[in-house]
Amino acid sequence: MTATRVLVRGHRLLTRKSVDRLMAELADREYPAHAPAPKGIRERYDVVEDEVDGRVVLRLTPLAGASGEHLVYTHGGTYVHPLVAEHWWFLERMARGSGVTITVPLYRLAPEGGVDAAYELLRKVYLDLVASGPVTLAGDSAGGGLALGQAVAYRDAGLPAPRQVILFAPWLDIALSNPAAELLEPLDPMLQVGTVRACGRLWARGHHPRDPMVSPGFADLDGLPPVHTFQGGRDLLAADAQLLAARLQQAGNTGTFTLVPAGFHVYLGAFWTAEARAALRAVNELLRPAPVLRE
Repeated sequence: MTATRVLVRGHRLLTRKSVDRLMAELADREYPAHAPAPKGIRERYDVVEDEVDGRVVLRLTPLAGASGEHLVYTHGGTYVHPLVAEHWWFLERMARGSGVTITVPLYRLAPEGGVDAAYELLRKVYLDLVASGPVTLAGDSAGGGLALGQAVAYRDAGLPAPRQVILFAPWLDIALSNPAAELLEPLDPMLQVGTVRACGRLWARGHHPRDPMVSPGFADLDGLPPVHTFQGGRDLLAADAQLLAARLQQAGNTGTFTLVPAGFHVYLGAFWTAEARAALRAVNELLRPAPVLRE
């Protein structure tokens, strides 16, 4: 079985369901539980569950070698699916030995929740952390959209900037308006344009599709901290990620863009592959404390 097939089966995220089937499942469901932190993480981290605005916020502090830096991670799942075991797999590997404390706010999913409440939660979490040390914002897919959207919102509000933003296959346009998404669909083994758009409408709750809160790919990118993006080419979201990288470069952003042409959606989740291991090593370096410059 190929790495792609293993990951697609294991992700339990949005696959090629019809829009009608997915909407019916969401309408009838009990609110889904998140995957607990596995034993391997609990052996390396002090795992604490806090509550902010009635939502669970998971905080993982290294038992040894904590650097005082923070990573706020917003998980993907097209805004309708919870944190799953695969998120823990690559979170642990990207952060291992870096000393960073990981905070995972479990924002309320759509259709039960939406974008406005999520940003209120994330802002409170961020303000608490940024007062105590450097903060990296990161996320995959929908969570990548939230990570970049936060950086834009905090810049516009005049808040202290995060140290950097790290994106994994970010969802940058809630409406998938780029015609290239339709062309990429046959190559993508995980996502389908129609179902992704339907989930986006549930999340946006009336926001204009180009509002940076839901579609940060349309935001003004001037003055953002370094934005580092890791993207697979066999992904509906690849074209928008490439456009973002070009616009960031034009804005003078010092971040990086890594494209794996044969990579599928959030290819880092297949951590046993050479491409994923290389990306995880690069992220680990980014999460290590910045060198202290001496005059």
